[in-house]
Amino acid sequence: MDVTTKYIPKIEQVREAAETLKGVAVNTPLTHSLTYSRAFDTNVFLKREDLQVVRSYKIRGAYNKMRSLSEEEKARGIVCASAGNHAQGVAMSCNKLGIKGTIYMPAPTPKQKINQVKMFGEDQIDIVLEGDTFDDSNKAAIAECNKLGKTFVHPFNDEKVIEGQATVGLEILEQANMPIDYLFVPVGGGGLASGVSSVFNLLSSRTKIIGVEPEGAPSMSMSIKNNANTELTKIEKFVDGAAVQKVGDKTFEICKQFLHHMITVPEGKVCQTILDLYNKDAIVVEPAGALTISALDQYKDEIRGKNVVCVVSGSNNDITRTAEIKERALLYANLKHYFIVRFPQRAGALKEFVAEILGPNDDITHFQYTKKHSREDAPAVVGIELKSEKDLLPLIERMKAHHFYGDYLNDKPDLFQYLV
Repeated sequence: MDVTTKYIPKIEQVREAAETLKGVAVNTPLTHSLTYSRAFDTNVFLKREDLQVVRSYKIRGAYNKMRSLSEEEKARGIVCASAGNHAQGVAMSCNKLGIKGTIYMPAPTPKQKINQVKMFGEDQIDIVLEGDTFDDSNKAAIAECNKLGKTFVHPFNDEKVIEGQATVGLEILEQANMPIDYLFVPVGGGGLASGVSSVFNLLSSRTKIIGVEPEGAPSMSMSIKNNANTELTKIEKFVDGAAVQKVGDKTFEICKQFLHHMITVPEGKVCQTILDLYNKDAIVVEPAGALTISALDQYKDEIRGKNVVCVVSGSNNDITRTAEIKERALLYANLKHYFIVRFPQRAGALKEFVAEILGPNDDITHFQYTKKHSREDAPAVVGIELKSEKDLLPLIERMKAHHFYGDYLNDKPDLFQYLV
């Protein structure tokens, strides 16, 4: 792909994209959040892209790109690689535009996501499960493009895609009846952030734009720090909608100019936000959709009394991840702890542990034990949930005093990965 680092979307191009998207993408609401406004003593508004027709903003860029293809390009068909929201946006665009598409997805992609893509694309798309990772699928997709002369629809590093995502910023400014002091936008490959920040630079330059990445995948943060688009060798993929090893060359050039700050938030904090949004406001979001709200406490002093907008980017969350989300939230809050506990091989040892070692509010949530008759004691892996993080040290002290303590596993990643 030919990379032009000087590209910046013009407002005319964004307005043209908005016209193109009429009747396709929903003009999503900008809603006042009473919960977060009270929590931070400010005016927090949520741009609800989780309510978009494919439950994320990705339809905007995908459709705008595919609508711009020549008749010859449309006839040859398109290819993309995605395990998530981009695939759904491309599939729906294929359906609406009558373009044949091939969507490459990693073999381990959950069936729920595959079925969603099929639903939106119907008979206009073919799904190819290729490789174990997104990189495997991406390489296969590009190879098909090169072999058959099809158009590759990139999830973020494309001018028409950026202009489509930029319509989110245009809508925010049209909907807001007040000046916006801070705008928090999630960053994965940078398509949304580069588009929205370009619009705000032209129409609301006083607004501070804060890009937010997951702590385990800080590709844009690292690139801006290095002043060069930098590929990460390893990333944490939990926030799958915003976890990329390398951002786009086009998006990087725009974001480094127009984002006022880039910050990261821990994955555990994101999980707590997901739970809070559901429990307090009945809002269902995917991990990437919770990024911007998760960043507010890092700016709590700056945003007090200000007008703040958070882009909630999507709601394609798999219900089977709920247990992991709760677990990560508890670990982040320092309320879930795993130990190797050495139980004396005698009757009543477990009863003693429960009665004398555990605190009155402590709860055993994981227990794995094998009795070995040839030893005086036998280790068990025990997970304990606390009501307060202050209860941890007294718990460890009681375990040591009664000779139950074996080891603490939370800070041993090589072992801990098998538990979480």
